Amino acid sequence: MSAQRNAPILQVQNLTTSFRTDDGILTAIEDVSIDVHPGETLGIVGESGCGKSVTSKSIMRLLPTATSILSPESKIMFDELNLAHCSEKDMRSVRGARIAMIFQEPMTSLNPVFTVGWQLDEALSYHTDLSKSGRRQRSVEMLRLVEMPNPEERLDEYPHQLSGGMRQRVMIAMALCCEPEILIADEPTTALDVTIQAQILKLMEDLKTRLNTAIILITHDLGVVAQVCDHVCVMYAGRVIEKGTVREIFHTPQHPYTRALLESIPKSGRREHGKRLPTIEGVVPALNNLPPGCRFAARCSIAEDQCIHNEPDLKDHAFSGRPVRCHIPINQTTAAAGSKGQA
Repeated sequence: MSAQRNAPILQVQNLTTSFRTDDGILTAIEDVSIDVHPGETLGIVGESGCGKSVTSKSIMRLLPTATSILSPESKIMFDELNLAHCSEKDMRSVRGARIAMIFQEPMTSLNPVFTVGWQLDEALSYHTDLSKSGRRQRSVEMLRLVEMPNPEERLDEYPHQLSGGMRQRVMIAMALCCEPEILIADEPTTALDVTIQAQILKLMEDLKTRLNTAIILITHDLGVVAQVCDHVCVMYAGRVIEKGTVREIFHTPQHPYTRALLESIPKSGRREHGKRLPTIEGVVPALNNLPPGCRFAARCSIAEDQCIHNEPDLKDHAFSGRPVRCHIPINQTTAAAGSKGQA
C-alpha cells in the first residue's frame, strides 16, 4: 500500500444506534467512527454481539425505524450527503446503486419464489435505464464476472436449486451489478466450506482491484482479516476499542482484548503438545447491564481499579499514535500473529 492515501469515500462519525425494547432504550453501538478509502478493505472484527452488523445496517439505514433510533450527533458522510439523517428518497438513490451490501445468509436474503434472473433484473430496472434485453445481458455478464458456471441457465433457476457457494455468488453479482463505490460484506463466507470460502474471498479481492471498489468486511474470523483487509477496526460491546493497519493490529496489538483474540488463533507448529489454546474467559456484557468502567475489565487479566470504575476514551496511544480505548494499553511489540497473508 502506498504511503499516500486518497481521501475517504465514506466517513462515519459518532455513530450511535439504540433500540426500543421492553427493558427501555438500549444502546447497541456508541460513538463508532470509521473512515473508508477507495480501493481498500476495512475489516470490522469482534465477537458475536459486539455491534458489527448493527454498524453496517445503520450505515445502510436498513434497521426498522419503529424500533431503532439513530442519535442526532451521528454522521455518515458520503459525497457531501449525511446518510444518517437524509430522506428515504435520497437513501434509495444511494442504497444498492452506490453503496451495496452482501448479507450474511444468502438463502434467506434471496427471495425463494423468484428466479435468479428476476432478482438481478429488479435491481437493474430500478437503478439503470437499460432495456429488458440489456438488463438480461448485464445479468449474464455479472454472473460470469463472479465465475458462475453456465450463467445463462442460472438466470432461470430458483435459489433452492443452487449450492451455498452459487447463492453467495448471486448475492455478490446483485450487489455489484450497478458497480457501487462501496461494498459492505457482512460475514460473506459464513456456512461455506473452506474451499468455497477461499474462492469467494479471492473473487472479492479481484473485483476490488478491477473496479476500485471500497469494501467493508464484517467478520469474526481473524484469518480472513489477515488475508484480505488493509485496515482493521476492533469492536467490543458496541464500542470501537482499537484501529490500525492489518500489520499493526497483528504485530503490535495494544488493547488487551485484541491481543487475547490473536492469542486464541491456532498457530501451526507453535502449539506445545498437550497445551490448550488460550481462551477469553467470561462473556460480552449485556446491553442492559453495562459496567461503569471499561466494558472488557471483567475479562481482562491486567485490569486495575481505574479500569473497573472509569470508562477509558478512544485516544491515540503514546507509543504508536494509533487509537486505542484502554487505560493501560500494551506499549511493547507483541508478535501475536503473522503478518498479512501469513495467518
